[in-house]
Formats: sequence, structure tokens, C-alpha cells
Amino acid sequence: MTSATEEAVRPLAADPHPAQYRPGRTITDWTPQDPEFWRSTGKRVATRNLWIAVPALLVAFVVWQVWSITATNLKDVGFGFSQSQLFWLTAVPGITGGSARILYTFLGPMIGQRRFTALSTVVLIVPLLWLGFAVQDPGTSYGTMIAIAALCGIGGANFSSSLANIGFFYPKQEKGNATGINGGLGNLGVSVVQLLTPILITSSVLAIGAGQKKADGSVIHLQNAAFVWVPVLIVLAAVAWFGQNDLKVASTPFSQQKIIFRRKHNWVMTWLYVGTFGSFIGFAAALPLLIKTTFPAYSVATYAWMGPALGALARWAGGWIADKFGGARVTILSFLGMAVSIIGVITFLPAGSDQGSFQGFFLCFLSAFFFSGIGNGSTFRQIPVIFRGQHLKGLTEGTPQYAKALKQAEIESGAVTGFTAAIAAYGFFFIPAMFANFAVTSAMWGFVAFYASCVVVAWWFYARKGAEAPS
Repeated sequence: MTSATEEAVRPLAADPHPAQYRPGRTITDWTPQDPEFWRSTGKRVATRNLWIAVPALLVAFVVWQVWSITATNLKDVGFGFSQSQLFWLTAVPGITGGSARILYTFLGPMIGQRRFTALSTVVLIVPLLWLGFAVQDPGTSYGTMIAIAALCGIGGANFSSSLANIGFFYPKQEKGNATGINGGLGNLGVSVVQLLTPILITSSVLAIGAGQKKADGSVIHLQNAAFVWVPVLIVLAAVAWFGQNDLKVASTPFSQQKIIFRRKHNWVMTWLYVGTFGSFIGFAAALPLLIKTTFPAYSVATYAWMGPALGALARWAGGWIADKFGGARVTILSFLGMAVSIIGVITFLPAGSDQGSFQGFFLCFLSAFFFSGIGNGSTFRQIPVIFRGQHLKGLTEGTPQYAKALKQAEIESGAVTGFTAAIAAYGFFFIPAMFANFAVTSAMWGFVAFYASCVVVAWWFYARKGAEAPS
């Protein structure tokens, strides 16, 4: 009689190419849609690659968002920057992050998950080192600070390559959950930096270099916000290099990916993802300064991290819920929830002699983060469903035409996932920039109007009866 243990290991022993699935190797044969392959080999390999990608992406988000907290402390230690200049310092990483995401979208699949994760992680050491030294000197010019903020923005680009690559590892029915885990837990880097930075900068034990004295006589070490992550990045880059895999099937030249610019649904989904992720990352960047300037009696360190944490965890849930109930329906729900939440924020803002209500303001912002996270998960679930539906329409499973169309759908889904994430990242720039140049209430009403347009777009193309791409 065969034991349960022998049965469990038998498929691996029968695998014709076992060596290629080991850590650090390039995989040439990858068929996650085959139930037997997925059970015996694929799920184990995909899971390993996913859980190495998650912490690397999380710390990349830390680098991208480090200015959201650093900027709130600069005036306290002698930097003579205006309030508008501080908002711009939090906004600039959004420009470089979004722009670099466009490049990373196409480079990631060309180079491979393992190599690109390692390289894109280790390069983030450069802006962190520069930032750590710059904040120790109040005479550092504003132009230098802008340059450092721009380089920190590169951390945000890792998202596009990470999600585009991870998607290739999973079968259709598990893509939503996998990208929800990768994106959601990666997004937690926003709340991690906002939660830990106030703790780190007050620790003299971790400090490398001189502290900075505040007006009340206390001493902080702003450089800790940067230096503490350098050894973490080195370790994560090494783990990715030796522990992940490159997929040959995901290695796609730009000539095959650029076709997405002619696909209507690339642009439609970009519009929707700007509304979900653009809001999430933009609000996360702006909220600390918004609290400090609108409700100065309340601690940024106590409250700012909660919204991004809730949004990141909701993203994970959003992918799972969309797998069960359909992405388009969940996406529409998320935009309705965001619109109502922001109207609530407006209601509780100070106006004239009315001091407003911080509790109402903050709870409504938490609600906006929650619904943005749900929408982040559901929109990314929609993309592979839309492109599979478009390419496989009228084809018979098992035919050569079907296999070719399926591969093209996978290529385009990965590219669209990365490209939509790239454009949405500009929300990191535009939302703080709007707060820097317009009244907060006016900016908020603009967001509500945009969410209304997203509801109409999602319903027309994907949710209504007879929609051209139900998802």
C-alpha cells in the first residue's frame, strides 16, 4: 500500500524538468492552467516567488512615501520652506514614480522577475543615503531636496514590474487573489513608513550622524528615516536574486507589448485605476500635511498611517471579493463609496468660524481609503478577464488558435496592468499639488465629480446588460 507521503511527492519525482523550478533558475516550461502541474509544482513555485516579491515591494513603497512624513518635520528643525514648498516635496515623487512605472512595465517582463526585482530593489539605496545626509544640514537647498524626492519616487515604479511579473505565475482563477496579496501588502509600505518614521527619528540608538534640535529643545534624528532601510534593501535584493525565478514565458519584447496602446480597454481601465489607486496613493501622500495644517491640535504620527493601512488591506479583500462576485460590480461600489466618503470629509472641514470636526473628517477619510483599496483589487481582477474575453471570443479550447490567443491575452494583461498602475501613480503628484494650489474644499469636490464619471464608465463598458466586455 502506498503511503500518503509517497503519493504527495510522486508528481514532483515524475516531473521531467525538476531542476528548473528550483530557486534562482530560469523556468522554460510553465503551464499553471494545467491542474496537475499546478497541484504538483506550480503552486509551490508561484507561492515562493510571491512571498519574496511582497516584502521587496513593501520597502519600495517605503522609499516612495518617505517624504510624506519627512516633509512634516523639516520646518521644526530649521528648514525655511513654505507650506506650499512642503506639499511640492511630497508631490514630486509621484511624477518620477509614475514616469518610471511606464518604463518598468515593459522592462520587467523583458528582464525577468528575479533579476529585475533584485536590481530595482538595490538601486533604492542611493536616494536613501543622499536623503540621510541632506536632512542633517538645514542649509541644504530646496533644489537639492527636490532632486532627492524625485529619486525616491523611483521606489514607486517597482509596483508595475512586480505585478506584471507575478501575474504570469498564476492561473486565471487565482490571479485576483495573488495580485491582491502582492499589491495590497506591498501598499502597506505606505502605512509602515508613516507609522515607524516618527518612532525611528526619535531614537538616538539608531542614529548615524548628528541630531537636529527642535524649537522646544527636543532632539530628533531625521536621517534615521532613510538610513535604517539601507540594510533591509540589501537583504531583500539578495533574497530576490537567489530565491526567485525568471519565467521564459513572461519574457516578452516591447514589440509584442506595445500593441496595448491600440487597445481601447487599456485606456478605459487606466481611467478607472486612476480613480482607485490614484486616490489611494495621493491621499496617503497628502494626508499627513493635511492633518497638520487643517487640524494642528492632532498628532500626524498617531493618525496618518491608519488610512493607508486600511486601504492596503482592503485591496487584498477587493481582489478576493471580485473573484467571487465580478470585478465591475465591485468597482462601481468602490467609486460610490469613495464619492460619499469625500462628501463626508468636506462636511467636517473647518469653514469660517466653524472649527470642523476632526473625528468626522478622519472617519470619512478612513472610509475613502477603504473603498479605494476595494477598487484597487477589483480593477486589477477585471483586466485579465477583459483581455481573455476579447482574445478568446469564438475560439475552441484546445486548438492552436486558442493557445496562441491565450498567450497573447496574458502578455497584454500583464502590460496593461503595469501601464494602468503607471498612469495612476501620478495621483501621488496631482492630489498634493491640488492641495498646494487650490482650496481643500474645491479640490475635494473635483474628486467627487471624477468618481461620478468613473461610475458611468465602469457601468457602460463592463456592468450593464449587453456590455461589450463583461468583467
